[in-house]
Amino acid sequence: MNDIVNQPVALVTGGSKGIGRAICVEMAANGYQVIINYFSDADGARETLRQVEAAGSSGMCVPFDVADADATQKGLETIFNTYPTVDALINNAGRIADELFIMMTPDKWRSVIDITLQGFYNVTRPILEKMVVQKRGAVVSIASVAGIMGNRGQSNYAAAKAGLIGASRSVASEVARLGIRVNVVAPGLIQTEMIHDAPVQKIKGMIPMARLGSAEEAARVVRFLCSPDASYVTGQVISVNGGMF
Repeated sequence: MNDIVNQPVALVTGGSKGIGRAICVEMAANGYQVIINYFSDADGARETLRQVEAAGSSGMCVPFDVADADATQKGLETIFNTYPTVDALINNAGRIADELFIMMTPDKWRSVIDITLQGFYNVTRPILEKMVVQKRGAVVSIASVAGIMGNRGQSNYAAAKAGLIGASRSVASEVARLGIRVNVVAPGLIQTEMIHDAPVQKIKGMIPMARLGSAEEAARVVRFLCSPDASYVTGQVISVNGGMF
């Protein structure tokens, strides 16, 4: 492994479990130091860090709520005081608060939108400032098949993820000439804690591959988009969904 000073650095928001944890471990296994952001699941974040170290790399856990601009600024200051650069940013933090739209409370609407879209702004804009100076960097945001197709009972989630796609494509066009790539991964139905109460057999019938995806399958696509192998890929949405259209 290269000397730690020469290792690239990845920041993963929402890295304490699920797809976020898988991304942290995948990035670590491919030579990145990994900064694990989390909001409340400190035990989960520590477990992610343990797996990052087991993969042969290093990192740190930094708690902050991406929807809170002041807390995010303080968290990023901690990161910038420790690492001179951030080479890859993966916006993974999110939440669900499902309800039929006509019954959805303002809090349910706003909480999902704030974490995904306000969180994208709060974290990505300061990181981009650093990347512009470096004249390099990769940003990958985790959307969802719901942001492309919509989904009954998830109007807030679908709106947030669709907005994330639009914002990412716009930012990609603004920074492409500065050596920065901005892309989106849109997972389908992935076997994580988020769908533990879902009717799995019924769900499988909706998927041409007839199975759920794994968090590791999504993470490998993220790693590719952050790598030099994706040097001519920007402004794209890569679906990882087993063939759902």
